Amino acid sequence: MSTLKRVVKVEQVVSAPISLVYRAFTNSTALREWMGDFATLEAKPGGRFYVWWQSGYYTSGEFFRVVPNKELVFSWHGRGEPRPTQIAVTFKPKRNSTLVRLIHRGFGSGKAWGNAVEVSFSEWQSGLLNLASVLGSGPDLRITNRPMMGISLSDFNADVAQKLRVPVAVGIRLDGVIDGMGAQAAGLRKDDVLIELAGLELVDFSSINSAIRGKKAGDTIGVAYYRGSEKITTKLTLSGRPIPAIPTSLANLSIEVGKAYTEAEKQMTGFLQGVSEKEADYKPSPTDWSIKEVIAHLIHSERGWQNVIAEIAGGVEASYDGFGGNLDARNWATIAAFTTLADLEIEWKRLNTETIALLANLPEEFFQRKGSYWRLAYQCLYFPTHFFTHLEQMQVALLAARKKE
Repeated sequence: MSTLKRVVKVEQVVSAPISLVYRAFTNSTALREWMGDFATLEAKPGGRFYVWWQSGYYTSGEFFRVVPNKELVFSWHGRGEPRPTQIAVTFKPKRNSTLVRLIHRGFGSGKAWGNAVEVSFSEWQSGLLNLASVLGSGPDLRITNRPMMGISLSDFNADVAQKLRVPVAVGIRLDGVIDGMGAQAAGLRKDDVLIELAGLELVDFSSINSAIRGKKAGDTIGVAYYRGSEKITTKLTLSGRPIPAIPTSLANLSIEVGKAYTEAEKQMTGFLQGVSEKEADYKPSPTDWSIKEVIAHLIHSERGWQNVIAEIAGGVEASYDGFGGNLDARNWATIAAFTTLADLEIEWKRLNTETIALLANLPEEFFQRKGSYWRLAYQCLYFPTHFFTHLEQMQVALLAARKKE
């Protein structure tokens, strides 16, 4: 490891075969699993790449030399850098592992370049360390080491702001807080609208990650938010991130996810007992969903989740500009197809069964990609909690319907 003569040199031994390590640099989905939040690339001479981080940094470049499982040479032009630099990566077998050598050169000097060399060294060092973790055992250190506020998020726009009597139309609306975590201890609650975190203005979901970047569990940060028309400022202590035990096989993963789905279905069935079609159609306000609309949304979420599973397993994962919000027309279309409450519940449960079967039948080759499997399993074990957030929403809608009667 060196930064002599304004050249960055980093080495890392990765406990994985060369083919998987090389793939981690040349496949968009595999690259995102250890570096960047968005990536698209075409690994061939003259092929381009683009990588973007939620912190706001981005880079683009062109592949000059591509020797499968041996060497990559490409340009790197990061945000704010005066000109492109060049990176060479070599891959060599080392017992049952792979030695990765990375050389980053071409840095200029002077004020325009600032501390670019030092930043490059630090980022590549931590990046390759994460690569070793992702391919060697699975965990993404960017997740396991990142603290939590303990919040769940929901849509926020001008219409919602008006309903909540919040005097701003840009911010992050809370859908709830997690018991025992920093947000709850700080007094935050459902429908609070966060506008500033750690001195950073919050304009979208990714702003939260930018605000807590570099922080650790136990750090205290400032929070500004609206509760109705009242602006409140407070302090929040970041919590550690609980990491669930990752099942040791796809079969065991499907079993664990199945248990969570079974509990969700049990609570759904219990809740819907005695609910009339009229009550299920009732909207507490023009901007609030009815019970049927919530179940339609859960159906769409499950369909979308199956697509995500297939994309991660297939190694061709779609990337999006951000969360586009929920489209009411989709809910109405689903309700038109499944007109009764019973029909909607049956379709939701059918999709749950399909998701569990999908997990159980994913190819063994996917399981061997430890980082991909760990990421999918981590998300799978948390995904069913989405239902419990919306269960409360349905309970509120039912209470409003019965008060109306």
